[in-house]
This record gives sequence, structure tokens and C-alpha cells, in this order.
Amino acid sequence: MPSSIATHASLLLKAAAAASPKPLFSPRAAQIPAPVAGRRLPTACPRWFRWPASARGLCSSTPPHSGPADGMGSDGNGTRRRVPPVNGLSKEAAPQPLPAPPRLLTLPTVLTIGRVAAVPFLISTFYMDGPWAATATTGIFLAAAITDWLDGYIARKMHLGTPFGAFLDPVADKLMVAATLVLLCTKPLEASLLSAGPWLLTVPSIAIIGREITMSAVREWAASQNTQVLEAVAVNNLGKWKTATQMIALTLLLASRDPSLPVQGALVAPGVALLYASAGLAIWSLVVYIRNIWRILLK
Repeated sequence: MPSSIATHASLLLKAAAAASPKPLFSPRAAQIPAPVAGRRLPTACPRWFRWPASARGLCSSTPPHSGPADGMGSDGNGTRRRVPPVNGLSKEAAPQPLPAPPRLLTLPTVLTIGRVAAVPFLISTFYMDGPWAATATTGIFLAAAITDWLDGYIARKMHLGTPFGAFLDPVADKLMVAATLVLLCTKPLEASLLSAGPWLLTVPSIAIIGREITMSAVREWAASQNTQVLEAVAVNNLGKWKTATQMIALTLLLASRDPSLPVQGALVAPGVALLYASAGLAIWSLVVYIRNIWRILLK
């Protein structure tokens, strides 16, 4: 191009730039630094920049041509560069794992299932003849009574409680207690005060079993009502004392059938006394529960 034409073109460009109020393109407006001699422009996408929907993801894509990649999303050596996330999303982000489902068979639940499974063995050993049968029956019931306390303690301390375990625990207790009461009533000791008055075990047994059936129905009804009614039938201290006394009473009455114990006959009287105390606590706690529900319903 002749030098006169080039000079004339440069003069026209300078005049147009001076006459325009705003430049068509300004490095300051675009927040792009002016090129410096000897330095390359940054190739990574700035954080404020957002690609349009049709071109989103180009910053992390590899150029289609082979050889060293000098385009966006790579460094000068052809290796992929980590690109800032676009709109909070990153292609390199790993998917979040789903939360693990709650375990069904925890240690307290296994202990509770063991109590339910021990009921047939309790019945079998009770009607067996032999020097070890009464000892085995007493041992099975005593182990069930200990695990009744142990599974609740482990569930509270280790946070292993489950809805299935909360449902099964009272069922296991009622099965074990009801089966033992029926067994003692059907086959009382002959060489004791129970031989003269077999009704001594029948009366408290009916009271305890009737109370458990009534409370099961009341709690089932309370579960269909509001939260206040359900809290009114929550386990209280009377229920805990009732459970403790009846477990001790039934253990003593079962142990009184063991001929290997030297104090066999001396265990009947305290066992019967504790069983009547347990029946009284059972009726008292039932009255307290019904009274609490009645107060809520009258409000």
C-alpha cells in the first residue's frame, strides 16, 4: 500500500475516534487488561463471565484438533486446566452419595428378638422332668429379665433405637410375663402354701394380664389421637416399678421349683408377696393413665 494512502487512512481513523462520544470498545469497560509486550493474555474464563446457554461448557472442553492445546480450558502444554464452576455447577464435581438407610437389626433389636424366641424354650423346659429342667427354666427367665433392661440401656447410650425395636420391646415383655404366669398357675408347687390355696397365683395373674391387655388397647387408641393424648400414656415410674417387682417375683417363684436350691421352700412366700405388689402397681398405673387421658379429653 502506498505511504500516502496509509497516512490518509490513519488520519481518518483518528478523526473518527475524536468525534465519537464513547468508544465502540474499551478494555476498561470489558475489564480486560491491555496487552503487555512479552506477556500472554489469560486464557481462563474470569469469574464474572458467564457463557451463554448455547456455548456453556466450552471452557472445560478440549479443542477438537490434535496436538498441543492452547485454547480455552487448557494450559500451554496441552494439559487440562481446572475451570471455575459455572452457575454453581462443576463438571469435575463428584455426585453426592445418598444417605444410608436406617439399620433394622441393631444390637438392642437382636436382644429383643432373642427374648421372643426364648418363650418356646421356657415352656418346654418347664414341663420337662429332670434335675436340670427347673434350673434351665429359671435361667431362661432371668436372662430375659436382664436383656429387658440391657437393650434399653444400649439403645439410649449408643443411639441405636429403631421404630421396630420400640414396637417389639413391650411385645416381648408381655409374652414372657404372660407365659410364665400361665405356667405357674397350671402347675403350682405341691409342697408349699400354694397347694392349699392355688388361687393365690390366679388372682394376681389375672390382674396383671388384664392390665396389659387394657393398656395395649389404650395405647393403640392414643396413637390415633393427638400428641397430648399419646404423651399421657407414656411409660412412667409406676410402670417401671411394676415391671421390676414382677420380674423379681416370677424369678423367685420359678427358682422355688428347683430342688437343687437349699432355700427352695423359703422363696415361695416372698415371691407371692412381690407378685401381689406387682399386681397392685399394675392396677394403680392403669388408673393413673386413664385419669391423665380423661383430664385431656375434658379440656
